Amino acid sequence: MPTRSDPESTHIGEFDSKNFLKQLTERPGVYRMYDEGGSVLYVGKARNLKKRVGSYFRKTGLAPKTEALVSKIASIEVTITGSETEALLLEQNLIKSLRPPYNILLRDDKSYPYIYLSSHSDYPSLTFRRGRTKKGGGTWFGPFPSSGAVKESLNVLQKIFRIRNCSESFFRNRTRPCLQYQINRCTAPCVGYITPEEYQQDIRHASMFLEGKNPAILHDLMNAMEAASKNLEFEKAAAYRDQINHLRHVQEQQSVDGEGGDADVIAIAQDAGVVCIVVIIVRGGRVLGTKDYFPRYSIEQTEGELLSAFLGQYYFGGNTRREIPQDILVPVEVEGQELLAQALAESANRETRIRGNVRGERRRWLELAMTNARQTLLTHLASKETVYRRLLALRDLLELAETPSRMECFDISHSHGENTVASCVVFDENGPLKSDYRLYNIEGVTGGDDYAAMRQVLSRRYKRMVAGEGKRPDLVFIDGGKGQLNIAREVFDELEISDIPLIGVAKGVTRRAGMEQLIDAMTGDVFRVPADSPALHLIQHIRDESHRFAITGHRARRDKKRRQSTLEGIEGVGPKKRRDLIRYFGGIQELRKAGVDEMTKVQGISKSLAETIYAALHDE
Repeated sequence: MPTRSDPESTHIGEFDSKNFLKQLTERPGVYRMYDEGGSVLYVGKARNLKKRVGSYFRKTGLAPKTEALVSKIASIEVTITGSETEALLLEQNLIKSLRPPYNILLRDDKSYPYIYLSSHSDYPSLTFRRGRTKKGGGTWFGPFPSSGAVKESLNVLQKIFRIRNCSESFFRNRTRPCLQYQINRCTAPCVGYITPEEYQQDIRHASMFLEGKNPAILHDLMNAMEAASKNLEFEKAAAYRDQINHLRHVQEQQSVDGEGGDADVIAIAQDAGVVCIVVIIVRGGRVLGTKDYFPRYSIEQTEGELLSAFLGQYYFGGNTRREIPQDILVPVEVEGQELLAQALAESANRETRIRGNVRGERRRWLELAMTNARQTLLTHLASKETVYRRLLALRDLLELAETPSRMECFDISHSHGENTVASCVVFDENGPLKSDYRLYNIEGVTGGDDYAAMRQVLSRRYKRMVAGEGKRPDLVFIDGGKGQLNIAREVFDELEISDIPLIGVAKGVTRRAGMEQLIDAMTGDVFRVPADSPALHLIQHIRDESHRFAITGHRARRDKKRRQSTLEGIEGVGPKKRRDLIRYFGGIQELRKAGVDEMTKVQGISKSLAETIYAALHDE
């Protein structure tokens, strides 16, 4: 039974939470928060409505975004449900229909594409289908993450097994072979060039391929090739040989091929106020492809909370329910994980597990997903559209006369005062300008004295600029608090630089991303920016890149003295194995590109040693 506070007697900032909570039930259910105009702000589920809704009205401990949400609440409506599972499903339906601004939101895209094997008794076809239906019988393979993945798979199947992909009406009305037969992509069953028994054998192998059973197909084809050779059917043997070669080539291109099973592998990456979630779809032990999402969210949430919201919408929030695999692999523990698994199992009518602690092939899938998430996020952050929008927001935030076209940021890195390095990273209107990045080895200062190190690097950089040797920035950031910023201000005063804005980026009291404090060196003003501000996201990106580049430079300087060869110093890799590795791969650059499995092909290199070498070469 819905319960709602009286919106006519409640105004923004005046919501009577105390009286509302007094009469609120402790049963499970869903709550909707509304603003003064009656628009929904947020939809949430709760095991205990009283406790969950009450948590929003604590006097302390709320994140700034949550405070912003609470300040707009004029009324709250709740619906009691019979169980947590019912609450979860209702929550996702409401998010889908109401699209509240403070919920994590996904765009409602089309249903996934499939490969459909028709129900024709003698000569079935393999075709592309969008969405799975129960009409017409037949067999469905997928889902695939995109239409491109389906077309690629169909292209491979036509090359290897030459299965028809024409419509039933086209098939029935042919009197001679079509172009597909001429280019060796079909065996022309429409005119009887292949018997139903031979065609069904190709269909069986194509189905095995889509189920990830490549080794079994190769075994069958090799036996068939040998039998054809013994019977002196050399053309047929050659056809089998070509199929075997095609299959082996496809196997080499597969990034994952081993354990069977179906799984959705989900990874998350966060940086500069942006969240990227990547889903890798694995069916029959084969990776079919990936799909990435950039959900909008307005309340500070942990990765576990974000994944919980994402999974609910991903499987329950679309116009058509997605196929639910037996395993959903995640990198962190998901909030309400047992409840989600129970709801998914009920929807799929079989056991469904949400797992993070996995080994073997599943661990590789999860690592692949995490790598994809990080890389996709970096690509998104570097896009011109994203950077330009953030530049405009930064110009408005700092009240600059013009949009900055060159920004520099400085950071210091050392290990207990040793091997101190300073970084200078540069951003322009296209994002990071890595050709202008610079590292400075700091010499002649007391170990651990970051103020002296900052003075040295700024003096070296801007003395050259004043002398006309370097490019002039429009804006300078200092990664640090008032101490480092005061040093920067002194250096600018000494060099008589007064027309370049100087901003300090200090971690807030909680030292969490989104809680940074900005300090204006010219006025001394300290101010915070909303965590969802595009300007803050750009500043975080510049600051993080400066920090990363400084640490990279410091590690390189620290390791330079002891590293004579890239492979030297790796335990278990002696002169002979180093020589064999270089000889096999042709050089250290090719060795860096190789994966663990490829390294094990070198005599004497076990899998564990290959993993050690890979980690050392990639500084893991």
